[in-house]
Amino acid sequence: MTSLLVTDIGQLVTNDPALGHGILGVIENAAVVLDDGVVAWVGPAARAPQTDTASSAGGACVIPGFVDSHSHLVFGGDRAAEFEARMSGASYEAGGIRSTVRATREASDDELRARLAGFVAELGSQGTTTVEIKSGYGLTVADERRLLTLAREVTDEVTFLGAHVVPAEYAGDPGGYVDLVVGPMLDACAPTARWIDVFCERGAFDVEQSRRILTAGAARGLGLRVHAGQLGPGPGVQLAVELGAASVDHCTYLTDDDVAALAGSSTVATLLPGVEFSTRQPYPDARRLLDAGSSVALASDCNPGSSFTSSMPFCIAVAVRDMRMTPAQALWAATAGGAAALRRDDVGRIGVGARADLVQLTAPSYVHLAYRPGVPLIAQVWKDGVRV
Repeated sequence: MTSLLVTDIGQLVTNDPALGHGILGVIENAAVVLDDGVVAWVGPAARAPQTDTASSAGGACVIPGFVDSHSHLVFGGDRAAEFEARMSGASYEAGGIRSTVRATREASDDELRARLAGFVAELGSQGTTTVEIKSGYGLTVADERRLLTLAREVTDEVTFLGAHVVPAEYAGDPGGYVDLVVGPMLDACAPTARWIDVFCERGAFDVEQSRRILTAGAARGLGLRVHAGQLGPGPGVQLAVELGAASVDHCTYLTDDDVAALAGSSTVATLLPGVEFSTRQPYPDARRLLDAGSSVALASDCNPGSSFTSSMPFCIAVAVRDMRMTPAQALWAATAGGAAALRRDDVGRIGVGARADLVQLTAPSYVHLAYRPGVPLIAQVWKDGVRV
């Protein structure tokens, strides 16, 4: 692979304060060298080394590729009617997931694969270069395994979410479903997944069921993730911190004890602005978490029920407008924060040795991601050093 110099960068966001100013490590009038899929050099354009080829950013801003650390992209069906009902006053309930389970079970592998490819293309066109994908719309041994297999075709960040909700056929025997999840389903899914997740929430799984599922996954070598605090306060955040989960996601409703626990842990609080936008629930207060010292990520939670968006720029704009984040904090959360939530140090930053995932904006500053909401600002994307 030939080396590429991306030069004439008006504002380069590195996410390394040692390289530039502020929490984003911004370098003005910068350049980056990409070689063999990684970043080989970063610095002022005037000192850039010679390379095989060069590309001018024309004074635009370049940022790391977005790291979307929470999505549900393998599913069948549509829930537009549910969204319309919510916008007419109906409340959001976790039980709507079961309608997607039915549609997903009925869909063929080719149908699901084609739809997944479309979503991945959407993500890429909007600057996302790393995405985590969960199962959770199959809820049988065979269907959960096939959803994970399809997800693995497009990303290494694959999460087993057999504990999404209790499916209809186990409505009278939730304990029996947990037995299935931690037994035959985990046996079938663990070889394909990197993570295990559980929806620790009213209408889904209680704290003891969640603990059993997570510890079973950990025993099989899977990293831990938790859905918690979406529909109301509960024990899920404390459980995530206790078990050393990489991330606890939603965090819409947090107690002071939850915030303190997160601040004293390595567990990332992953906020999902698209959910509150789509469900009309109150937005979480990101500033409260940040001021306490918590690490915060932003993710899309792209799914057909509660957040049908694949746009990380949209999530940044909403986080700045409604969650009290500064533009710099929101961009960090959507890049380096997402990487932390996946326990990765090779993505979410632009520095020597990092994966060569870059996004060139059609704007002079990263602030435009929030300043110009809804405007397509992605000019070029490089993934693993290749323009996509």
